[in-house]
Amino acid sequence: MKDATKSMPLDGLNVLEMGTLIAGPFCGRLLAEFGADVIKIETPADSKTGGGDPLRKWRKLHEGTSLWWYAQARNKKSVTVNLREKEGQDIVRRLALEADIIVENFRPGTLEKWHLGFESLSRDNPKLIMVRLSGFGQTGPYKDRVGFGAIGESMGGMRYLTGYPDRAPVRVGISIGDSLAAMYGAMGALMALHHRHKTGIGQVVDVALYEAVFSMMESMLPEFGMSGFVRERTGASLPGIVPSNTYLCGDGQYVVIGAKGDSIFKRMMLAIGRADLAHDVTLADNAGRTRRTEELDAAISAWTGANTLADILKVLDKADVPSGKIYSIADIVSDMQYQARGMIEKHELGDNKQVWLPGIVPKLSATPGGTKWIGPKLGEHTAEVLAGIGIDDVAQADLKRRGII
Repeated sequence: MKDATKSMPLDGLNVLEMGTLIAGPFCGRLLAEFGADVIKIETPADSKTGGGDPLRKWRKLHEGTSLWWYAQARNKKSVTVNLREKEGQDIVRRLALEADIIVENFRPGTLEKWHLGFESLSRDNPKLIMVRLSGFGQTGPYKDRVGFGAIGESMGGMRYLTGYPDRAPVRVGISIGDSLAAMYGAMGALMALHHRHKTGIGQVVDVALYEAVFSMMESMLPEFGMSGFVRERTGASLPGIVPSNTYLCGDGQYVVIGAKGDSIFKRMMLAIGRADLAHDVTLADNAGRTRRTEELDAAISAWTGANTLADILKVLDKADVPSGKIYSIADIVSDMQYQARGMIEKHELGDNKQVWLPGIVPKLSATPGGTKWIGPKLGEHTAEVLAGIGIDDVAQADLKRRGII
């Protein structure tokens, strides 16, 4: 757990998180990991659904709680409020008076329907910053469509480029569209916060999932705009940047090699016994190598196919050629670099079980982030937070009896 005596860069920042599953909560998590006081609003316990963020029940569970939840909700305070009831909306409005940032990922118009939109809340709190994450953004002809990360990845161009040309497009093995949008949301919140320091005025940070993905598509747009070139799926290779590919080793494993720099290419060819290629003046730059991509990949494949992964990595490391094994999670947790950088955190669950969480990124030298506590129980902080805005025990008991909290 994080040493409570050490300061974090976002200490004193009050964040209200209203959202479920991935994009909004991941944005809130990033802020919480660096000291922001994040109050997560969840639906009250329900006999049918159990209440709370559905992520609590996703993928692998331990005693009914998702292991993913412990990471996604770390450092957050869980407060249960029924946003569909006027009294629940009033509670959020009171919490918003003290908030610096609100993070939400409902469909556009939902908060306005509950009288909790930016215009309404910012009238009472002009300094408020609202991060709004949605499939298609708050404007435009698609704004009312349902949009999840998979749709954003598809519309943003990522799915089109992922996989092999003779097969259907495939997905990245994680919810990358949601996570990219969340990171843009956190970055936008801090930009807006900097602007507020100068002006005293808050604003809306509008993040569309498809735009977050599209912004990562490198040269795809300028290449099309200039010549109509449509970039296609190319499997493990990176056409136009040579050599950069995944190669089969003699022991059945795979190695990733990125020897695309001119001097790196020359060092690699000398290291694998191909001095002829190293000294070939027509291969001295990337343009020349690109014209002979198949020949170079064949030469490298012949060498990797005759050696084990371990021997390949030794040779390439000695020659300062970027290369690496494709890690499984088992490889990750046993790797000395991950361990040295504190990227495998182990936290007690109180039943002689541990939950392992990824370490904090990025590493700050003076005010590092940290895990103060793992994802909380549903409504664990409701009484504490509501007492802080003047709702006493008697009033809380009445609100609980009526399903408001």
